[in-house]
Amino acid sequence: MMALALLVDDEAGILATLAGVLEDHGFETVATQSGEAAVELYRERRPDVVFLDVWLPDRDGLETLQLLRELDPAAAVVMISGHGTTSTAVRAIKMGAFEYLEKPVSYEQVLAAARGALAARRAGAEHRAAPPASRDPARRPPARLRQLRPSAVPQRTLRHATVLYGLGLHSGGRTGLVLQPLPPDSGIHFHSLPSGSSIPAHVSAVGDTEYATTLLGDGGASVKTVEHILSALHAAGVTNLLIKVHGEVPVLDGSSIEFCRTLEEIGVEDQPAPRLEFVVDRDYRVGSGEKRLTLSPFDGFSVSYRLRYPPPIGEQYYEFELTSFAAYRDEIAPARTFGFMRDLKMLNELGLGSGGRLDNFILVGEDEVINTQLRFPDEFVRHKILDVIGDLYLLGYPIRGRVDAELTGHRDNIALLRELVAANAAG
Repeated sequence: MMALALLVDDEAGILATLAGVLEDHGFETVATQSGEAAVELYRERRPDVVFLDVWLPDRDGLETLQLLRELDPAAAVVMISGHGTTSTAVRAIKMGAFEYLEKPVSYEQVLAAARGALAARRAGAEHRAAPPASRDPARRPPARLRQLRPSAVPQRTLRHATVLYGLGLHSGGRTGLVLQPLPPDSGIHFHSLPSGSSIPAHVSAVGDTEYATTLLGDGGASVKTVEHILSALHAAGVTNLLIKVHGEVPVLDGSSIEFCRTLEEIGVEDQPAPRLEFVVDRDYRVGSGEKRLTLSPFDGFSVSYRLRYPPPIGEQYYEFELTSFAAYRDEIAPARTFGFMRDLKMLNELGLGSGGRLDNFILVGEDEVINTQLRFPDEFVRHKILDVIGDLYLLGYPIRGRVDAELTGHRDNIALLRELVAANAAG
């Protein structure tokens, strides 16, 4: 049976476009320009997914969303708008919208949203039909680690859902993400909107580590550039969160500072369960010679990093101990990703770096930084620490230990985690 999509928009051209895209891919559609009629059509037809405009002639789209959710709490609604604001998007997500798209919407965005909403609705139906003992939709990967210990710090999530928009650094496309709270012991999960599949923020899901960290899921699903948001979540102590994303986490300004501001604006909520930590009890090491990464016992979490590039960067060293979220926000989060003029041709040939603009990364030429003023004299090494903090959170738990790194990158960070898991997997 074909999935049914209800299309609600005051513009006939938009309705025709949406219908054409969806019908070409196996959906049946029904359309209206009225919010009042949309509620009646939903009551009569019970569509699988709804595309709902924010601005309607007879009833506000958000009011219509509320009525649809009251009629069916499982309603899968994708909000669309050409005049919306971030506050409108946040309000829609908090009211239960599956996704929020800004006009003009692309062919790919429509399909991704429809398929993602359909998959989420079906997953929700399976969850409601499952016996209580099996209702565990977003638990951590089953492997346990011997060195996990409960701490005095509680588990945390966000107070409520929110949305963020930006460009993907490597895809170059406009992308966004939805952050939604999860209950205790859920962990952090990425939900790929194009495929509808969920991917745990765990080293077992890591695929590519060239220039950024990419997670892979079932059916070819992937989420790129996860390290910056994970770095901010690690620093804030957020342990349970669902992150819905279109393929790549937006780069924003190339650092983690916007993620930090969002976390502060939304607020982090303590949960009634202790946070587990991986307590390092011996030295672990990957790499050799000048390029090496070491993890050793330490009562806290600290990262030191030494990098060495030709001028104008030179050699830089910085040491950071994660004593508070404020310390991370001030010392590490503003440090932006960087790239070199000499690498641009290769990055373009690989299909990477398409989202790099003059305001979202540091471009380094032969003699000087070309496009911006540095936020710190040693911004480059601070960004390396930012990446380490993000990548190591893919263990699934915060680490109690000391990290010392020299000339290493994403690949080495992930290799260290894999060594930890192999050495400490509980039977």
